[in-house]
Amino acid sequence: MEESTEISSDIRLLSQVEALLFVASGPVSPHQISEILKVKTSEIEAALKQIQSHYQSGHGIRLQWHAGKIQLTSAPEYALEVEQFLGIEMTSRLSRAALETMVIIAYKQPITRPGIEAIRGVNSDGVVRSILSKGLIEEIGRSDGPGRPILYGTTSEFLHYFGLANITELPELTEDVAHNGNANILKE
Repeated sequence: MEESTEISSDIRLLSQVEALLFVASGPVSPHQISEILKVKTSEIEAALKQIQSHYQSGHGIRLQWHAGKIQLTSAPEYALEVEQFLGIEMTSRLSRAALETMVIIAYKQPITRPGIEAIRGVNSDGVVRSILSKGLIEEIGRSDGPGRPILYGTTSEFLHYFGLANITELPELTEDVAHNGNANILKE
């Protein structure tokens, strides 16, 4: 009888966590959920792993992690249907310069605009402003260097746009010395 009560309480915890994620207006930390449910953060993290595993097998919902916080999102493979249902215009495409800059920020974050320009070799004011306005990157602090330039990093919107559950899902980088000295490119 005790085992059935334990299973029942595990299912109840999973359901409670799922309900809180469903009504949350944005990303929340496991600690916030643990405070509400009055259980250990480690128990919430274990529940989140179970929920994430469940959603990865053919569901229209995903858990998305960013900066230690999590939220429920629609599965990226159904973006077109969701946009049509909500009457949203097709997601605008990013220019080649914007994609290039996003790759640099995603892999090198936190990074300053001068750091981006050193890698790209061109002025990046406009493209940084553009992707900042789309909510794909955000200011995450200031560098200790001269002039204390702004540090940029990716947002949860970036993860959603690229269909990632977590920043660790980015492909591994490799050196391409044959093409351009020290230019980093994605493995094909």
